[in-house]
Amino acid sequence: MAGGTDEDHELMAGIARGDAQAFRRLIDRHAGWGVGFVERMVGARADAEDLVQTAFLRVWQGAAKWERAARFRTWFYRVLYNLCMDHFRANAVPTEDLDEELPDGQPSVEERYASAQRADRVRAAISALPARQRAAIVLCYYQELSQADAAATLGVSEGALESLLSRGRESLRKSMQHELH
Repeated sequence: MAGGTDEDHELMAGIARGDAQAFRRLIDRHAGWGVGFVERMVGARADAEDLVQTAFLRVWQGAAKWERAARFRTWFYRVLYNLCMDHFRANAVPTEDLDEELPDGQPSVEERYASAQRADRVRAAISALPARQRAAIVLCYYQELSQADAAATLGVSEGALESLLSRGRESLRKSMQHELH
């Protein structure tokens, strides 16, 4: 996953000048993980692609106002997170599915079926979490952000993020209790 580097800062400066090539390069660097994050949040690939496209439109329109002191990746996660929250409010319905990769290898049909069933239950358990707990879990465990970056994305302190993670893990533990035995 691409991070917030000097290259991102240079690309944002180019975008602020209207450089379409810089914009394409920034999209190439960040669209993949952006779609992955949003899809895990909202559960639908098409919605995720639409929301990421909207986020990049905001990048294009707001590049001149972007603060160079901010890490692009952290700032962009925040834009994506806010769009997800808007999506949840607009639809007033919790999302159903979060993507989860199945393990590599050649499992039997029965193992693949059991794994798919377990993944469905995990997705359902994660999607049942309150949106902020879900975001904390997805950012830290699926997107592998540091706690500092995840906290910045959510606009909370690291202590508050740890609380969200703790409550989210406890809720998941309770809802998945039968899986653990």
